[in-house]
Amino acid sequence: MASAWMMNSNFVDNNNKKKKVLFIMGATGTGKSKLSINLGTEFPCEIINSDKIQVYKGLDILTNKLPQSEQRDIPHHLLSIIDDPDYDFTANDFCKHVHDALDIIIENGHIPIIVGGSNSYLEALVDAEFRSKYECCFIWLDVSLPVLFEYLDKRVDEMVDAGVVDEIQREAFVPNNGDYSRGIRRAIGAVEFHNYFHIIENDPSVDEAYKKQVFDDAINSMKINTHKLAENQVLKIKRMINVLGWKMTRIDSTAVFEAILSGQDYMHVYHQLVFKPALEVAGMFLNNHRP
Repeated sequence: MASAWMMNSNFVDNNNKKKKVLFIMGATGTGKSKLSINLGTEFPCEIINSDKIQVYKGLDILTNKLPQSEQRDIPHHLLSIIDDPDYDFTANDFCKHVHDALDIIIENGHIPIIVGGSNSYLEALVDAEFRSKYECCFIWLDVSLPVLFEYLDKRVDEMVDAGVVDEIQREAFVPNNGDYSRGIRRAIGAVEFHNYFHIIENDPSVDEAYKKQVFDDAINSMKINTHKLAENQVLKIKRMINVLGWKMTRIDSTAVFEAILSGQDYMHVYHQLVFKPALEVAGMFLNNHRP
């Protein structure tokens, strides 16, 4: 199949001469980055991050950035590009950076894959002018919310084991009445841990049981707010489909996450239910066939 894609090496729709752009969408934690890397090993691509928090440098654990070691030498754009943690990276900023990245990727003869969950920014990007220049293919990774919530809780616990609490204190904590409404500090986890850090930095003699209660409350708030984020992301995707008329290929990967949560070997399920259909959709799109 890879050789067939190379027949259309310019990745242009022959009917209207538009350049092709592949989007991988979905709620937080649904495996968007993993799929983009897997697809990127099948055809020449470059990845554009569309997570508005991952554009900032820092908080790599908290924001679930894909480590360099797992990027398989696939070029990534809009990832850790903002040095100022308080800079307000707007939808307009996002659109400008994406267009600049698209010019580079297309000049390189590669297919752009836009990956991330900041759907309001994606909506701002994909307007009539964008569609007049680019042919879009949208893949939506969907997971049943009860299953996804359980996985997201597990992921928060794994973050804690990986050192996310120290990372938040070091890179995001603002003493006193800190402002967590802008920049990288909007990441879920920063404001949730403010009270805990405030206590341990200002009252080292505080009762350990109370300190643990505040810590546990912060973890619980992280989980609840991550659930809310996922739910809102799904609602925005459904709005894109039902109100804005975006045509998407929905891939249900619930069974993959059920296997992960039960400790089973999930790779065969992932290959059959997620990677294989996504590869087929991408292949049809790149060869000028509508999925």
